[in-house]
Amino acid sequence: MDRQLEGKITLVTGAGRGIGRGIAAVLARRGARVVVSDLDEGAVKAVAAEIANEGGDATAIQGDVRSRASMERLASETLAAYGRIDICVPNAGVIGADGFEDRSDFTEADWDITYEVNVKGMMNTAEAVIPHMKERRQGKIVNIASQGGRKPQGRHIALGRQIVPYLVSKAAVIQWTHLMAQDLGEYNVNVNCVCPGTVWTPMWERIAANRLSSDPALLGMSPRQVFDISFEHRHPLSIEQTPEDIGYAVAFLASEDASEITGQALNVNGGAVLN
Repeated sequence: MDRQLEGKITLVTGAGRGIGRGIAAVLARRGARVVVSDLDEGAVKAVAAEIANEGGDATAIQGDVRSRASMERLASETLAAYGRIDICVPNAGVIGADGFEDRSDFTEADWDITYEVNVKGMMNTAEAVIPHMKERRQGKIVNIASQGGRKPQGRHIALGRQIVPYLVSKAAVIQWTHLMAQDLGEYNVNVNCVCPGTVWTPMWERIAANRLSSDPALLGMSPRQVFDISFEHRHPLSIEQTPEDIGYAVAFLASEDASEITGQALNVNGGAVLN
């Protein structure tokens, strides 16, 4: 197995489930010592245990990306334990506020939570490690955005107005990636992001539940069947992405193989959105 990240100290937020869990698992298999963080302490402890059972090195630290103080504590505890931070993966994200599954339009609460977690939470996480990376004059930051943060691809694949705040928040992640890459280049810090496509996760299960509640044509289907319908005919490769697929892209961008890549947003979506 490729150990391209052997000994690298890595932070991954939102690692208790879904894409974050897949990213953490892949990075650990590539040799990284992974600090996994999530608002759900029980979930992130379970992920750390899974990684350890596979022979990897993982430490679980509960954290809330909405709080700058919480992310600074996460960084401080990591530095106290390992002495450095090589890689930071701000991954934590939400699709909308409570009740999202039953809405056909967005609410102010959706705007608030997607900005607070997806945008400000990403910034809080990165800003907690940037001073350390600047001082060492090295580091890799890999943000997790979404293909939904790209230009709209047409109404035929739109999921509805209720998802607009999420899409806008992920566009902000991409723009922040570009800007920080420019700012941190002189310190030899690479900043990139990965844009996942259609990945079956707890977040997508909420999207499916929303569609089931608003589209009579889907009556009687399961959330997974709704996901499958959304996937087919939109992906040239016709191969479903997994959380681990996102992890492979993160591992590449966090490695020395990508030392000349910065400010980029990499689609991992089977060709569903082309940029």
